[in-house]
Amino acid sequence: MKSLEVLATFLKAYEAMDIDTIASMLAENVRLQDWNLTAQGKDAVLAETRKNFLDVDQLQIEVRQFYEGKNCAAAQLKIVVNRKIELEVVDAIELNADQKVCSIRAYKG
Repeated sequence: MKSLEVLATFLKAYEAMDIDTIASMLAENVRLQDWNLTAQGKDAVLAETRKNFLDVDQLQIEVRQFYEGKNCAAAQLKIVVNRKIELEVVDAIELNADQKVCSIRAYKG
């Protein structure tokens, strides 16, 4: 699967708050960094993701643009939280040799 397809699948799972699909996509040594936190390792990343989901009733993710490189992809997004909070975000992922997500970076702005 190409990195762009992986990112699209990841974003759909995130929008659906599907923690099982997200877990299946992550490498054991995955690293998450966003504007608020850094987490290292699959368990820590999933714990932070679960926390995000607990605070939200609904997520809408609109992809404005995809970008793809070798073993990496990024997307410019508009995320609407609970139908009222709008965030402009860029998410970037990297894949390891097994096509698992080993790095997730999110930038707000």
